[in-house]
Amino acid sequence: HVQLVESGGGSAQGGGSLRLSCSVSGYPEDYWCMGWFRQEIGKEREGVASIDSVGITTYADSVKGRFTISQDNGVNTLYLQMNSLASEDTAMYYCAYASFTIAPRSQLVSHWYGYWGQGTQVTVS
Repeated sequence: HVQLVESGGGSAQGGGSLRLSCSVSGYPEDYWCMGWFRQEIGKEREGVASIDSVGITTYADSVKGRFTISQDNGVNTLYLQMNSLASEDTAMYYCAYASFTIAPRSQLVSHWYGYWGQGTQVTVS
């Protein structure tokens, strides 16, 4: 059973940086996909970035060039480095896991993911 625990959220000034972490346990699958999603109150959850077991990464247009997704195999942690933060990045951020690979064009679609963390709030002012 996969468990995901996010950390690293908080407040930042516009133009600043934050790094989110997602601790992953219980996922022995050889093929997987993981992603970061965000959701503002009253809005749909949107995909931010994803990475899969063969190293393919996908980014939403709104974060390309500013955010970087990575994964540390040694400690089973997913990261999201967020630079040049803007007020539009304010949201609850969630990490998600799928126990299979997903076509790159669909990796930012939330319904493919079966496991979710509890979320971590990011506020940019």
